Amino acid sequence: MTTLDPNVPDGPLHKKWDNRREELKLVAPNNKKKHNIIVVGTGLAGASAAATLGELGYNVKSFCIQDSPRRAHSIAAQGGINATKNYPNDGDSIWRLFYDTIKGGDFRSRESNTYRLAQVAGNIIDQAVAQGVPFAREYGGELANRSFGGAQVSRTFYARGQTGQQLLLGAYQALQRQVERGKVQMYPRREMLDLVVVDGKARGIITRNLVTGEMERHAGDAVVLCSGGYGRVYFLSTNAFNSNATAAWRCHKRGAMFANPCYVQIHPTCIPQSGDYQSKLTLMSESLRNDGRVWVPKNKEDCSKPPEQIPEEDRDYYLERRYPAFGNLVPRDVASRNAKYVCDEGRSVGRGGARAVYLDFRDAIEEQGREAIKDKYGNLFHMYEKITDEDPYEVPMRIYPAVHYTMGGLWVDYNLMSNLDGLFVAGEANFSDHGANRLGASALMQGLADGYFIVPHTVGDYLARHRPDPMRPDHNKFDQCEEETRQHIQKMMDVGKNGSRTVIEIYRELGKLMYDKVGVSRTKEGLEEAREEIRELRDQFWNDVKIPGEADNYNKMLEVAGRLADFLELAEVMAMDASEREESCGCHFREEYQSDDGEAARNDDEFTNVFAWDYKDEGEWEKHVEDLEFENVELSTRSYK
Repeated sequence: MTTLDPNVPDGPLHKKWDNRREELKLVAPNNKKKHNIIVVGTGLAGASAAATLGELGYNVKSFCIQDSPRRAHSIAAQGGINATKNYPNDGDSIWRLFYDTIKGGDFRSRESNTYRLAQVAGNIIDQAVAQGVPFAREYGGELANRSFGGAQVSRTFYARGQTGQQLLLGAYQALQRQVERGKVQMYPRREMLDLVVVDGKARGIITRNLVTGEMERHAGDAVVLCSGGYGRVYFLSTNAFNSNATAAWRCHKRGAMFANPCYVQIHPTCIPQSGDYQSKLTLMSESLRNDGRVWVPKNKEDCSKPPEQIPEEDRDYYLERRYPAFGNLVPRDVASRNAKYVCDEGRSVGRGGARAVYLDFRDAIEEQGREAIKDKYGNLFHMYEKITDEDPYEVPMRIYPAVHYTMGGLWVDYNLMSNLDGLFVAGEANFSDHGANRLGASALMQGLADGYFIVPHTVGDYLARHRPDPMRPDHNKFDQCEEETRQHIQKMMDVGKNGSRTVIEIYRELGKLMYDKVGVSRTKEGLEEAREEIRELRDQFWNDVKIPGEADNYNKMLEVAGRLADFLELAEVMAMDASEREESCGCHFREEYQSDDGEAARNDDEFTNVFAWDYKDEGEWEKHVEDLEFENVELSTRSYK
C-alpha cells in the first residue's frame, strides 16, 4: 500500500487555484493545432470540455454512445445548479458554499478541489446566461434562486424543472459551433471499450460502432474521460438504461485507480417501483422538497387509508420532527435513511406492496396558490401524473429512495489527471469533489466547472510539459488492445450461443443483491456475503449467459452483456471497499457504526482518507490511500438538527 500525492498547490486555500494557474505551462496558439485530444462523453463535463478545447484551437475527437450529444444523461438533473452569487442577500459566500459541500460530504472530500469548485461556480452562471440558458428570474429581472438540501441559504439557479436539459443545450450549441468550425469531430453511437497506454501514458482508445459492430482505433495526445457514474450497477436506478461504467472500468483495468467505490448516493425523491419488469426509476427533483412536506401516518393501521382521510394530528412529518433546523431540506442521505426507517416500521404508504412515503403540496398550494406552484414545478407535476395516474395538485406524491449518483470514481489529482499520465477524468467519472455524499444541485456545478474552467487549463499544462510525439493508430499497442477487445467480445459470444440465462436475468439479480446488501445501509456480514454472491453470479455469467445475434453488427444484448461483465467486477470492489471502511459517513452507512440516535458515526482517527484500488488480476486489487488534510475546516459531527 502506498500513499498517493494529490499534487495540491501551495498557498492559502483561497489562492491555491490562482497559484496553480500561474504555474501552469501554456501551449502557443500555433502549436495547439498540432495536438489531438480525445473526449469521451458528451454530458455537461464532456460537451463543455470538448467545446472549450476546440475553441482554444486543439483538434478534438468527441465520442458518445447516444445518437446525439443532446441525449446525454445530464438532461435528467432537473432541479438546479449551485453557485454563490448571493442575489437573495441571505449571507451566502464562496466560503459557505465550500463549507456546505465539505460538510454535506461528511468531511471525506479533498479541501482544495472542493474550494476550487465553489470558486469557479459563479463563472458557470455567467457562461450559461451568455449562451441563452433560460434561468428563472425575479420580477425585477434578476436571476432567481431557490433552496436545496444541506444549505440554509438559497443558491440554486434553475430553469423551471429542466435545468440539466437547458444547460446541456447551452454546452451542446457551443460544441456544435466547434464541429462547424472543424475543430471538433463528432463520433456518435460509439462505445469506448479500451484505453491504449503507451510508455505509461494514455494515447488513445478502442471503440465499437454500435450500429455496424465495427472496431475503431483513435489516437491522441491526451484522453479526457467524461463518461458519468456507475449507478446502473444496481440495475434499477434513476440513470438511463444506457448509462454504464465500461469506459471508466476499462481505464481502471489498464492501470487507473478507482477511488471510494462504496460512496453511492441514494436519492430520496423518486417514484417508487411499480413492477418487476421496470428497467429504470424516475427521479422527482429535490427542488420539490422546498414546498412539499414529507410525512407518513403515525399509526400503521392508517397506511391503507386515502391521505385526505388522515387528520393532521395523525400525520408524522418525521423530517421536520427530527431535524428542526433543516426540516425537509436535509441532505439526501439523511432523508433517504429516514424514509427507509419509517417504512421498516411498517408505515409505508406505497401501492401494491411498494415502499413509499408522502410528499405533500397541500399547504404550499393553500398558501401560494395553484398557479404559483405550477410556475415552479409544472412539468414535474405533469410527469408524475403521466407515470402514476395521480394528480399531485389533489393528492400527495408517493416517493421512495433510489440510487441516483456515485461519488466514487477514478482517482485524480488536483489537476484532474489520474495516476496514468495523460488520462484526465471530469464530472461524475472522477471521485474528487463530493466526499461521501453529494448535495443536490452540485452535479451540474461540478460537470461544467471541470469542463469549462479546469480541464482546458490542466490538459494544456500536461501537453506543454510532456510534448508527446505524434501517435498513429497503427502502433503495436493499438494492435494489442484491439485484439484483446475482440477476444473479450468473442468469449462472451461463444458462451452466449449455448447459455440458458438471459443477460437481463443476471443483471436484475445483481441489482437486487446490491440494493439489499450494498445499498442504503450495510453490515460487515452482508458485505462479505455480497462478495461471495457476486463471484457466483460472475461465474454464472461467464458459463451460462445467453446472447443472441452476432458481434459484427447492431446487437443491443451484446452491448448490455459487456457492461454487465464490467459491473460484475466493479460490484465486488464496491462491497470490498464498503467492508474495509469501518465507519459510517454520508451515504456509506454501516449499521455497526451509528450514534445513539441513529445517525452516521465517523471514525476520523482511522478513515480520514481516500481508498484507491489498483487492479492486479481477476478478483484481486491492491489498496492505496490518500490522506485527507483539513487545515481550514474543523472536523465535526454533521448535524442538521
